[in-house]
Amino acid sequence: MKRLLSVVVTVLLLSGGVGFAQQTIKIGGIFDLTGATGDVGAPYAEAARNYVNYVNKHGGVNGKKIELIDVDYAYKIPQAVSAYKEQVSKGVIAILGWGTGDTEAMAPMIAKDKIPYISASYSEHLVFDKTPYNFVAGTTYSDQARLALQWIKDNWKDISKAPRVALLFNDSGFGRSPIQDAEDFAKKIGVEIVDKEIIGLRDLDATTQLLNMQKKNPDFAINQHTIMATATILKDAKKLGLKNKFIGLNWAFSEKLLEMAGDASEGFMAPMPFAFWTETKLKGVQFMHKVRKEMTGKEDVQPVNYTQGFISAYLLVEALKKAGNNLTGENIKKVLETNKFDMMGLSADIAYKPELRKPNLSAKMYIIKNKKIVPLTGLLKY
Repeated sequence: MKRLLSVVVTVLLLSGGVGFAQQTIKIGGIFDLTGATGDVGAPYAEAARNYVNYVNKHGGVNGKKIELIDVDYAYKIPQAVSAYKEQVSKGVIAILGWGTGDTEAMAPMIAKDKIPYISASYSEHLVFDKTPYNFVAGTTYSDQARLALQWIKDNWKDISKAPRVALLFNDSGFGRSPIQDAEDFAKKIGVEIVDKEIIGLRDLDATTQLLNMQKKNPDFAINQHTIMATATILKDAKKLGLKNKFIGLNWAFSEKLLEMAGDASEGFMAPMPFAFWTETKLKGVQFMHKVRKEMTGKEDVQPVNYTQGFISAYLLVEALKKAGNNLTGENIKKVLETNKFDMMGLSADIAYKPELRKPNLSAKMYIIKNKKIVPLTGLLKY
């Protein structure tokens, strides 16, 4: 009888039987709240937390609550690696990550451990076969740069010369990610890259780099930074009286820029893959407002970086729902690669392929005009 009881207990343990079934779904969060990209990282993380809490309040995923184990890694790669290892040891089955440098550095570990990893890096280096468990949740930086360059080419009126473009970026994996692809594409379509300047994410003065750029007389400058550095660049450009137009990639463009750069932000443009808080005709924006109010009691305007965090969390939760009770990394990966995800207008719908895990190729050019962010174009193409 004792032997029979022992066998029954063992079977229940191995099969997740009554009393031993996992009652929570553990996912990780590796966020930057206080580091060099904390200006955009904090609202991203807040959105992810708000949505996970909302899902739990409304019954969880297939009856199971989500346990989000998250950490502020302060944009330091060694701390991200430590956080990743600790979260895996705690049994997380997927992770919401953050930066390009750390996500690319951890990609081999992520693949080995078979942990689906949806980060806030939209680096094109993360969409190919060598990073099979990394998922990019927005149009890549490289594609954003290509779309911007194509827009420049298509709208160029001076037939006597090619448009001249400078590239401004920070010396990090994030900053460098689209640069070579931008140079290659510019050469292909007949746009001249005349200068490249490195400006730090926390630099409070960009005068030297902008004066160097001015000597090359660009018509446009494409900027790969976050809001803090972008505000510095635009304010210094205004002081110097620079005449070229500035185009930022997604992390450089936000409602916060209006506050930080003031009048210097007028005319700043960006090819944006994400919906803004004020685009309330969109079903996804209405839903995001509802979640925010229900979980915080607030109706405060959130920057577009909140939308981005909401998208990543929503995408992962939808994949977990479709995975059913087979919550292994391999099955979640398969679900992500074989389904189309309706993003309700928060971004274009997401549909990955195993051989090329780009979610979509979709962005509209937005511009800051009369102290407001307004769309300048429909969907861009290249």
